[in-house]
Amino acid sequence: MFPLESLTDQTRRQFLTSSSCGLGAAALGSMLATDGLFNGTSAAGLPSSVNPLEPKQPHFDGPAKACIFIFMAGAPSQLDLFDAKPKLNELSGQPLPKDLLDKVRFAFIQKDSATLLGTKRTFAKHGDCGMEFSDLLPHIGSCADDLLLIRSLHSSQFNHHPGQLLMQCGRPSFGLPAMGSWLTYGLGSESQNLPGYVVLTAGRGSSGGATLWQSGFLPSVYSGVLFRNQGEPVLNLTNPAGLPPELQRRGLDTLRNLNESRLAEQQDPEIASRIASYELAFRMQSAAPELIDLAGETQATLSAYGVDRTEEPKGGGRGQAGQTRSSFAKNCLLARRMVERGVRFVNIIYASWDHHSNLDNELAYNAEVVDQPIAALIKDLKERGLLDSTMVVWGSEFGRTPLGENRGGRNANTGRDHHPYAFSMFLAGGGLKGGLTYGESDEVGWGIARDPVHINDLHATMLQQFGMDHLKLTHRFQGRDFRLTDVGGHVINDWLA
Repeated sequence: MFPLESLTDQTRRQFLTSSSCGLGAAALGSMLATDGLFNGTSAAGLPSSVNPLEPKQPHFDGPAKACIFIFMAGAPSQLDLFDAKPKLNELSGQPLPKDLLDKVRFAFIQKDSATLLGTKRTFAKHGDCGMEFSDLLPHIGSCADDLLLIRSLHSSQFNHHPGQLLMQCGRPSFGLPAMGSWLTYGLGSESQNLPGYVVLTAGRGSSGGATLWQSGFLPSVYSGVLFRNQGEPVLNLTNPAGLPPELQRRGLDTLRNLNESRLAEQQDPEIASRIASYELAFRMQSAAPELIDLAGETQATLSAYGVDRTEEPKGGGRGQAGQTRSSFAKNCLLARRMVERGVRFVNIIYASWDHHSNLDNELAYNAEVVDQPIAALIKDLKERGLLDSTMVVWGSEFGRTPLGENRGGRNANTGRDHHPYAFSMFLAGGGLKGGLTYGESDEVGWGIARDPVHINDLHATMLQQFGMDHLKLTHRFQGRDFRLTDVGGHVINDWLA
């Protein structure tokens, strides 16, 4: 091709990135600075540091700096844990009025023979506020004055995976950023040596799997990073035997130079994510093993969390997989250690609470797994002065029906089906009111009687406490400005301390 033709046949991208005009470098620096990916540029107009997770300023001052979201995948029964219904016990065995069931969809319940199912649990008031919890949650009950208990959540989804996506991503759709991704996108991370968004799991895997901590259309650096609580924290993090650190550093420097050259040419933020991920992995090689080494924790702390608890062959069912008790306890302790080290969002996922049968035995097991460690986490954060700046969230995709599970082939109602119309969750810290019970379900726990809360309202209020306006935390994708709260959500000011 003749030189003149090479100039006239350039694409718009080639023109803008051409070194002869210098526009590419200037445009890149401006674009990435606007997106909050870089804070400075060199004399040549290229980014001086490739760190998409660098801390960013919120829209306004907010008390919360970190979030620990304890996600109970599978949907715990609010009627047996948080929401006492004497009337339900009184009417147990009787059918609901048919007009309530006409337009309702269930996962498994057969409408024609469905009857109400009471609970065997006993409830008691806790703390100065008199918040009610069942006998399965004595430790969490001891934190009542620090908790915001919501009894009027509702969801549009009645199956697990869509419900989990709605709770984590704001919509029941694939390819969307999770809540932790939105927070790290908006605020960055205070940690230099650990990811901004970390995921810990215990029990069985959730039905949503990795879709619950994806970054969606945001750069991949904002995805959750799955940590293990023993052995190698992140698979393949350790150097191969015989590779000296100085040789690895030289290799990374060479790779970084190549990637930065490609970034200047292509203007693709995903290349910036790749550079940042390589550098973070290098720093994590020393930081991650130190994080999961609990040798520096006192025996009193380990005992308070229940890290040394052992499994007993008593039939945990859906919630039991390996050393579940100790794994979940260790995850709660690790979450506190991560917050201390500047991690922005920690997602602890424990599955499964999907008790269509054997409710009494399996719910008791799951509650015993989580009750002591969660209470220890809240108290530990408070004693260390971290609770005001750390939001702890306990919740799931929906609740369970006041009707007993009666699918074909079962002789007795020993479980509950999926129920999105009224369910419970609780929060603590992060500038939220403690000792407050918000909302109310009706006398049998079927629908909401007062102060309904949609999941997008929950998200909007959580972001508010981080100094983020949920209407302004957006990302343009395919011609539309997306946000965590989709096209809804409002801040619930009654929750704010």
